[in-house]
Amino acid sequence: MNQQRTVGVGLISVGWMGKLHARAYSSVPYVYPELGIKPRLVVAADTEQSRVDYAISTLGFERGTLDYHEVLADPEVDVVSICAPNFLHAEMAIAAAEAGKHFWIEKPAGRSLAETQSIEQAVARNGVETSVGFNYRHAPAIERARQLVGDGRLGEITNVRASFLAGYAADPRAALSWRFNRELAGSGVLADLFSHAVDLCSHVVGSIQSISAATNVMIPARPKLSMGQGTHFDLIEGGEMGEVENEDYAAALVRFSPEGLAQRAIGTIEASRVAIGPQCGYRLEIYGTEGSVKWDYERLNELEVVLGRNNEEQGFTTVIGSPGHGEYSRFQPGPGNAMGFDDLKIIEAKKFLLAVCGGEKTNSTIADAVAAAALVEAAEKSAATGDWQQTGKPAQGQKMQY
Repeated sequence: MNQQRTVGVGLISVGWMGKLHARAYSSVPYVYPELGIKPRLVVAADTEQSRVDYAISTLGFERGTLDYHEVLADPEVDVVSICAPNFLHAEMAIAAAEAGKHFWIEKPAGRSLAETQSIEQAVARNGVETSVGFNYRHAPAIERARQLVGDGRLGEITNVRASFLAGYAADPRAALSWRFNRELAGSGVLADLFSHAVDLCSHVVGSIQSISAATNVMIPARPKLSMGQGTHFDLIEGGEMGEVENEDYAAALVRFSPEGLAQRAIGTIEASRVAIGPQCGYRLEIYGTEGSVKWDYERLNELEVVLGRNNEEQGFTTVIGSPGHGEYSRFQPGPGNAMGFDDLKIIEAKKFLLAVCGGEKTNSTIADAVAAAALVEAAEKSAATGDWQQTGKPAQGQKMQY
């Protein structure tokens, strides 16, 4: 960018993710000074006055409100972060688009494919920029893996393994928050964690063409929690029990698009919120005819790589993060200095603001959210029917293979 531009920021919901968005915006001028973009934290909204007060006193917003509509109506607000629970996403995103506000929304953008598409339609009608919280895309190791795949260094992709295993709901005493309610959350681990895995497969390898899935509810009842009081991390002894209405576990077999380096590749994707052991066990493995890569989010700054079939030294080499990988050099001066989750959100904020200001558009968008929602819906249909579900259009002259 050639000149300084101030961008007015509005925030809806001042929870953990809302706080993280605010910090990410504030960090952009320090990490990317050459862009000339200066976010101005204008107004924050939340239903709890204490959170509104925190947004002003600690995060640095100029003012606050208990009504998110005031954020969207504010003429000094250019962009809005939507960090509220899932069941409010579509309502807020459509309202933001209709108000002409560019928005950065956490995933899932909608509770269903139809709801996500309704957001996309509002965006198209009003010509606003969007960004969706697929933040794991921005890990330097993932950017390097994507580069190796795109450059053909792995050869033709033969198979892919992705998993996102977490244990935040592994204890039966974990509270029955809105995340376990189908009306409020939509699907369970499919929307929460599985969607991240399918997005990463699509981003690094290529679009997924068809899917066969199975799901399960491992803990069918949990102690109830009053809306707005605590989270699913809270453990409740005794109390009234309520039904878990969406899945705890999902697994799928997928085929990739019949075009590109993964046209014959088969993949497996697995997600769980009740796994004992992994806390954020997000893994991606890509195998090709000339090489392979493996990444584990719990070892964010490492990428395991093997290139070539006839090397004297067999097996994977662990490559540590370095300034040549993605945006690593913006945060650390040399190899081996670790980046973290918050840094990935700063990269996400930068890409969103750059797109808003007319620069390069490398941000994930509502179109990516629609693609992920289509895969989630296809997985649900497959789990219900036992049949393969097509998630994309075959190339001309080609038939689906099952």
